[in-house]
Amino acid sequence: MVSNKADEDLWNEERLVALLKEGHEGAFRVLVREYQEKLFHIACGITSDREESLDIVQEVFLKVHRYINSTFDEKSKLYTWLYRITVNECFNWHKRWKRRFRQDHQPLVTDEGGYLSELGTDYLAPDTLYQKKEFEKVFREALKGLRKNARAVFVLKEVEGLSYDEISGILKIKRGTVSSRLCYARKNLRKSLEKYLDKDQS
Repeated sequence: MVSNKADEDLWNEERLVALLKEGHEGAFRVLVREYQEKLFHIACGITSDREESLDIVQEVFLKVHRYINSTFDEKSKLYTWLYRITVNECFNWHKRWKRRFRQDHQPLVTDEGGYLSELGTDYLAPDTLYQKKEFEKVFREALKGLRKNARAVFVLKEVEGLSYDEISGILKIKRGTVSSRLCYARKNLRKSLEKYLDKDQS
């Protein structure tokens, strides 16, 4: 077992990757600690399913363990590879489970509004608990209603705060495609959430 101080010493990407390829236990612990929350937010944003997202993240780390020697191209960043695996696992999940989403998911938004400011406002008209829960439900449904490719771009941009170029590398699409999918996502979310994003609504 490696101490926490030793774990911290591993957090240099080049060294971490080398140790991961050697099957170093401490390196995998560092990897999980640094990325599990970020990968979970991406998965949950795309699938809207908390339990499935936990499973997806576990599968991502299993694939890292299994394929880092044969698949990871060290010309790209480690997080780019991890995010790409996560998005692909989410897409595979959608293919496997074409069914209605459960209604007891954790909310994807907070009272502060989070990345909803990108939809055109920082203000949420509802100020009661019931209204906020209703808003979260409508938002989840609106997000699920997006095409999965646009949903992935929206989550990577607004949840993870990645740049257009980073998203382009992760999804292996052109920068212009990132822009058009993000525009589509924002436009459709605005339309679905119009009454909640209206500052003038009482």
